[in-house]
Amino acid sequence: MRGVRWRRIASQIGRSVAVWAVSTLTMLVLAALLPDFQLQSADGDSATRIAVTAACGAGAFGVLSAVVWPLLVRLLLLVPAFVLGLLVFFLNGSLLLLALRINPSGRGAAAPETAVIVAAVMSAVASATGAALAVRDDETYRRRLHRLAARRRRSDPPCPATPGLVFVQLDGVGHDVLVDAVRKGLMPTVARWLGTGGPGADGLPSSGHGLRPTHRLSPWRTDWSSQTGASQLGILHGSTFDVPAFRWYEKDRGEVMVCNRPTSAAELQRRAVLRTADGGLLSVDGASRGNLFSGGAGEQALVLSIAARRRSRENRSRAGYFAYFSDPAGAVRTALSFVAEVVREIGESTRARLRRQRPRVSRGGLYPFVRAFATVVERDVVVAAVMGDMLAGRTAVYADLVAYDEVAHHSGPCSRDAAKVLRRLDRSLALLQRVAEHAPRPYRLVVLSDHGQSPGETFHARYGLTLGDLVRAGCGLPVPRRAQRTHSGAEARAAVRAALGRPVEEDRGERRRASRGSEPIVLASGNLALVSFPDVPHRMTKEEIDARHPALLTTLANHPGIGFLLVRSEEHDGVVLGAHGVEIPLADLDDEPGPLARFGAGAADAVRRTHSFPHTADVMVNSAHDPADGEVLAFEEQIGSHGGLGGAQSHPFLLSPVELSAPAGDREEVAGAEQVHHVLRRWLGELGGPEVPLEADTEEERAA
Repeated sequence: MRGVRWRRIASQIGRSVAVWAVSTLTMLVLAALLPDFQLQSADGDSATRIAVTAACGAGAFGVLSAVVWPLLVRLLLLVPAFVLGLLVFFLNGSLLLLALRINPSGRGAAAPETAVIVAAVMSAVASATGAALAVRDDETYRRRLHRLAARRRRSDPPCPATPGLVFVQLDGVGHDVLVDAVRKGLMPTVARWLGTGGPGADGLPSSGHGLRPTHRLSPWRTDWSSQTGASQLGILHGSTFDVPAFRWYEKDRGEVMVCNRPTSAAELQRRAVLRTADGGLLSVDGASRGNLFSGGAGEQALVLSIAARRRSRENRSRAGYFAYFSDPAGAVRTALSFVAEVVREIGESTRARLRRQRPRVSRGGLYPFVRAFATVVERDVVVAAVMGDMLAGRTAVYADLVAYDEVAHHSGPCSRDAAKVLRRLDRSLALLQRVAEHAPRPYRLVVLSDHGQSPGETFHARYGLTLGDLVRAGCGLPVPRRAQRTHSGAEARAAVRAALGRPVEEDRGERRRASRGSEPIVLASGNLALVSFPDVPHRMTKEEIDARHPALLTTLANHPGIGFLLVRSEEHDGVVLGAHGVEIPLADLDDEPGPLARFGAGAADAVRRTHSFPHTADVMVNSAHDPADGEVLAFEEQIGSHGGLGGAQSHPFLLSPVELSAPAGDREEVAGAEQVHHVLRRWLGELGGPEVPLEADTEEERAA
């Protein structure tokens, strides 16, 4: 045992010396390339003197990075994480200037802007060298976090012996996508947990190669609103009530609600807490990382629902934040990876455009930076925060990794880009599993998704007009010229004229625009769209809509890109409308036959439940769906979409340890995010975790 310890010490010393040598060489090369970076006096020095100056400078920079940098980060914890990320380069450059100033050789100077470049390159080279020499760079990083957490635990009460639970949400990864990724070898960690090298006859991974499964894979079914806002609110707070879509218009408040808008997220969380009368899944000793909602957690990082509040000690997060930024090499590595991801996205989108790949959406503007943030920065910060939570011994942690969802929207759910993201996410899971081995209490890792994604062309690309254009045409309002010039746009306008009995189109110059308040509001949520008339204070009935716009519902229901409509009815309370005059009262609605037959089990119940929401739109529009290839037509510019019914978007997964009870009984399926919440709460109870007090966060939420 003593021999192993000495070998480890010798190995660490050897790596340190090697990193020092490479850093010295890097500094010499940079001095030769950059005119504003000097390692010699104005009169010149010998090669030996210059080498000694570089060695001393590299050594001083390394010591300062190890000793002073963590102190700087701790002093700057009041600064938001993103701002600190931007300061990484400047702080690193300041340390280099300090290292040159205290250099015993008395040589060395650099312009401030040059120092930033030199420090970034040296940190990146040092990190890469350490990674090449270590068996696992992640293992070295894990040991460093373990030491940080150990120092913290010395002043904290001891952790309980009961296991904790870590919930990792792989945003947008559908059940079938996960199974396929395991079969193709994209996710070896998940494959090892399942004890498999491929799927069984039922599509689920089957045991093989003598591996003992440690986890079970189970599908679950979303509500009609198959998107993160509804699903995560239900998972963390136990309620998806009155969340009809990702975006919707509330007539009583005159406001558009958007799930990823901080003020909307805070309001949705407040409503859920009031409805369920408890603070959430994470109310007792919990941590929420990278989520839309807090779940009642005391420790929060990158949580949208608190972003609208004034920053205070109560809603400022530090766990993992310090551990992440306290390593300058890691922070710089993330920054460089961010730049590399931007370049990679530009190259991949250019290649798709040159190949005339179909379907395809625009990936210009700020999107490369958004993708880089989701796939690099958010992942690194959230994973580091979860590692810190585990090493601090927290009882329940819920984290959302959004990388796959963002890439799949623009590249496609089964694209090569999305496959690369799945590989990286699997490495993050492997890292968390290794960290659990050194945590002060046992941990069980549960991996789940909030929804899947369905592929397909956009509605606009298929038919040459947006749904908003079609709604305007159905209301007799002017249609933009970009739609009029297309074949499908003209076809839609002809259908409207026929329905209205107007064979000759009115002259565009003679048409009067409707007043702004009477024009419909059309909001898209993937392949689900909501049409609202803001000048009518209540939810309009089919009869009222027909009296006001005789062609609208017929135009929408008969369009080939639309699967079905939901509207309120004076006669039947609510009806589902389909092509060729199909009209089915909700009381008689079944999954099949009828317009919902293509959308799978549970579609009728999901539609009926949404109809009961106070803020359901005047007209709910679900796109067409082809069961043969699983495609839908997004009303947004996305070739991988979710938000409505149809295909893989409605079928996420739960990957849970076999020590925990099965999510549902035999021949049963968990239906809805609220049921997932109860499953996760049951698992917390099985591990001896605390029961969530009903009044946990109500006072805080009322004060907010």
